[in-house]
Amino acid sequence: MQDAVILGIESSCDDTSAAVIKNGYLLSNVTASQKVHEEYGGVVPELASRAHQQNILPTVHAAIKHAGITLEDISAIACTLGPGLMGSLLVGVSFAKGLCISLSKPLISVNHLQGHVSAHFIKEEGVRNTSPAFPFLCLLVSGGNSQILKVNDYGDMQIIGKTIDDAAGETIDKCSKYMGLGYPGGPIIDRLARKGNPKAFVFSKPHVEGYDYSFSGLKTSFLYTLRDKVAENKNFIEQNKEDLAASLEYTVVDILMGKLEKAVKDTGIHRVAVAGGVSANTALRQAFVMRQQCGLWQSFIPLFSYTTDNAAMIAMAGYFKFLNRDFCPLDRPAFSRVML
Repeated sequence: MQDAVILGIESSCDDTSAAVIKNGYLLSNVTASQKVHEEYGGVVPELASRAHQQNILPTVHAAIKHAGITLEDISAIACTLGPGLMGSLLVGVSFAKGLCISLSKPLISVNHLQGHVSAHFIKEEGVRNTSPAFPFLCLLVSGGNSQILKVNDYGDMQIIGKTIDDAAGETIDKCSKYMGLGYPGGPIIDRLARKGNPKAFVFSKPHVEGYDYSFSGLKTSFLYTLRDKVAENKNFIEQNKEDLAASLEYTVVDILMGKLEKAVKDTGIHRVAVAGGVSANTALRQAFVMRQQCGLWQSFIPLFSYTTDNAAMIAMAGYFKFLNRDFCPLDRPAFSRVML
């Protein structure tokens, strides 16, 4: 049987990444991050797309070199078609299409959100990995998305809950910015929260029907708390940053887990995974561990290296599509809005 070698390319936001998967096993995963956005407190789309143009060729070259393969060994090329920043997506998609034409290889389109879920199925030589059996629920939380998915198969995923306004990761980043802590806010809040009291401050929680989320009220509540307290004490943030971070983190995790517990109870599915950038958060990972220990469900938590945007997950999703000969026409455009 001929080997299935998939080159994956990811460029949906501000990370340029390329990876190679052979017969379901990861051979290489190379990511070039962009530091240029830190001084602006968020990703600047135009700067991101320009950086992708600089990074894409050396990143792909490094992934192929580290995998120990040649371009001729590649069976197909998988790339993120969306959702994401359009300017960023076009760099990766255009590069992938050009490579497909020059090598006469098929193109595989991957939904970025399905890629995050597929990270749970990545295998590495010598690394133990337990993947969830179908069907399972997946909490997908990142800077741009907060969703509960019912995963029936590798390519069959149903959104049963989603945010109606802001995403969890975006909320954490914005609140970090309100405190003057810098960008990205996730790692900063996580680090400070380990030293703080999660019950020190009480912030607003949403009342939304079903499995949907809302974080705009929490963000506003946090901002108003800072405004009122700083008016009384100009050093309030510096003196209370650990408690503020811990209380913010506690509230976000409590909101996320509350809807997820409801989904588990209603669906009767007791295999639950977490994916996306926010899945790197310490408190969220602990919440999943605790619920498994209490017997509520079986938890599946990704390796830290697969929580952020990476091409390994795109190559993995592409591998499953390759097995089904699910290829993409070269004239299919990239898309920026969320869809499954």
